[in-house]
Amino acid sequence: MNTRLLRLSALVALATSFSTTVAYAQIAQVLPQQIRGAIRDALGRPLSDAKVDLSDAVGHTVATTTSDKQGQFVFPGVKPGNYAVNVDKPSFASEKKTVTVAENSVNPLVAVTLTNAETLDQIVVTSERLDRARNGISVETGSSIYRIGAKDIAALPQGESTPFNEVLLRAPGVAQDSHGQLHVRGDHANLQYRLNGILLPESISGFGQTLDTRFVDSVNLLTGALPAQYGYRTAGVVDIHTKTGQVANGGNIGVEFGSNNARQISGDVSGSHDGFSYYINGSFDANNLGIENPTGTSTALHDRTLQNKAFSYFSYLLNPDTRVSLILGTSDGRFQIPNIAGKTPSFQLDGVTNYPSAGLNERQRETNRYGILAVQGVIGNDIDYQVAAFSRYTKVLFEPDMVGDLLYTGVASRVLRTGLANGLQTDGSYRLNDTHTIRAGVSYTRESLKNSNDSLTFTADTNGNQTSMQPFSINDQGQKTTNQTGIYLQDEWKLNDQFTVNYGARMDWLNAYVSASQFSPRVGVVYQMTPRTTFHAGYAKYFTPPTSELIAATTVGSFNGTTNAAATSRNDPVQAESADYFDLGVVHQLTPHLTIGLDGYYKKVKSMLDEGQFGSALLFTPFNYAQGKVYGLELTVNYRNDNLGAYLNIARSTALGKTITSSQYNFGQSSLDYIASHWVHLDHDQSVTASTGVSYLWQGTTYSADALFGSGLRSGFANTQHLPSYTEVNMGVSHTFNASAIGKVTARLSMINVFDRVYQIRDGSGIGVGAPQFGQRRGMYVAMSTAF
Repeated sequence: MNTRLLRLSALVALATSFSTTVAYAQIAQVLPQQIRGAIRDALGRPLSDAKVDLSDAVGHTVATTTSDKQGQFVFPGVKPGNYAVNVDKPSFASEKKTVTVAENSVNPLVAVTLTNAETLDQIVVTSERLDRARNGISVETGSSIYRIGAKDIAALPQGESTPFNEVLLRAPGVAQDSHGQLHVRGDHANLQYRLNGILLPESISGFGQTLDTRFVDSVNLLTGALPAQYGYRTAGVVDIHTKTGQVANGGNIGVEFGSNNARQISGDVSGSHDGFSYYINGSFDANNLGIENPTGTSTALHDRTLQNKAFSYFSYLLNPDTRVSLILGTSDGRFQIPNIAGKTPSFQLDGVTNYPSAGLNERQRETNRYGILAVQGVIGNDIDYQVAAFSRYTKVLFEPDMVGDLLYTGVASRVLRTGLANGLQTDGSYRLNDTHTIRAGVSYTRESLKNSNDSLTFTADTNGNQTSMQPFSINDQGQKTTNQTGIYLQDEWKLNDQFTVNYGARMDWLNAYVSASQFSPRVGVVYQMTPRTTFHAGYAKYFTPPTSELIAATTVGSFNGTTNAAATSRNDPVQAESADYFDLGVVHQLTPHLTIGLDGYYKKVKSMLDEGQFGSALLFTPFNYAQGKVYGLELTVNYRNDNLGAYLNIARSTALGKTITSSQYNFGQSSLDYIASHWVHLDHDQSVTASTGVSYLWQGTTYSADALFGSGLRSGFANTQHLPSYTEVNMGVSHTFNASAIGKVTARLSMINVFDRVYQIRDGSGIGVGAPQFGQRRGMYVAMSTAF
């Protein structure tokens, strides 16, 4: 290693512990262009053997000597953050410490002192970035990756006030659905969420948004042929890196108000000291559009929602190589179920002669609590590890309008579903040599599920005609404990500087309403043909268990002879899905500012999983198609140049299924017969999905606009039709006032659906579609936040 690169290693040693990208940008600010390429070679390599002459570094003083017996080394201009620094030299007293550079530091520096020294000719300076463990464990080889950073979120028309599901709608191949659902590459939901690399157990599906965009620092969406470490929910991996409090001491408080009587207050606080850091976020939101309006009017009837969310992240550096972190989160949402005026009752209730549909009072409440305790570290120069324990409690309670539901649907059901999941996840990597990195891991989740349905309904004849105006009750209680275990082993093999292969396999076992297991091989390849052109390809065998807490009650027969009798009597158990997935893509940098990507995929499925809303409650029930196939193509274009940024995503997708093999009682016999002999589109299959956006920063003001396009979800008998296409355009403008009377203030004005386009997401028809929903009409919002 030459002297110049040795000096670079000293700077690399001071890289912040949370991002290779940030570290590179930090160093690049003080180094000439001609040697920045050398930094790329030095980043990520063990630094324990780097002999560094600190007398000077390319004209930028990074160390000074004050005496022959004591060495004091000062690194000026260091950006705010936490730094773990090790200094060692034979005949010197070693120094290990953690230092914090505060946000408001004047002439920030990091000082290191060695005592009892004879000479100061060479010093060993080492600092392992603790996030190396996360980077060493996680692998993306062969996958399709779309990255959304903090600047991308801030550039959205609503900024950090954007609901998290709508942030993901800006990624390629993501289609929107009602109740906040997302469909990636033709799959129904099937998304896994990870916080700082740790799996977050899924909640009972509803329409609340558990995660708040405000605590998200960046998010990567991984799709395609995923490496072996990713199991179960595989349509996409939403890998969230949270804010951590490492960079700033202080906080923010903000308010937002606007259309649909929207009122929101939010705040966060963060800080760090002596290796301990924290970030705490909370918000309260109230508005009159909690669920999509079932009509195309500007305002909805009976649609008030109250939602509160909180998130906290705590981290402590036990030593320069080990970090303990704790994540705690909660969300609570109360929703009114919107009404449609002018409906005619289908049933009769003794003593009730007038009960307008506009006055129904159905409600739903969703609660989620989660916690993650993790230890992350490095051992020597070759081993990275992460051990995490997690827990999540989730509850959904649907409360009917007893009188109204009996009159209009023939059944009034109070539905309560709860789930408590606890688990352990361990991951590790071992750098065998310069070409092979071995990764392995084990995960285990145990969940206790409870399902309670208390129903009132009427007796009926064999044709379903009501025979009594006096309702009677049916109580259905159930509980189940499920176990899910997975192990994986994979090898990342770097054949040369251009060609990397990641191959491996995982084994999964499921013991729930059904028992199943599968061995799943995976292989991914990345080939960097030129510095500007990279190809990737992959194959993955997938094993996807059904969402166990959504399994419908097995006592279908108890409703025989009532106005809530099932369309058919068959109710085979829902099976786990097995699929073969193929992915091929290329990314090319056309210019230093413009990048284009093209990706194609094909998925062949056995026991294809889908879900539908079949009851009064806005909850979903899974079912299987005997076979399925999904294929498509995605185009992405990204432009970044100084203060101007723009993106364009276009996706073409087809998702087909044939023969329903479980939960058949939810379907009419004519639908079952047709689907048994025809390939049918899945209800969430949208042929074309697109998103585009642009933002520009000019004189401290950010102007932004984006648009979402959908060709329409499926509708009609057996999904043989689709809804009309739509385009929603949104705009925003924000400005930061650094010297206002109350300090630093950011103001934002945003408009959603600028052209007030009336469009339907659902029309109430199709397989498993319970009710119509329309997209939001034009809305205007004003937000202000101040830092302290």
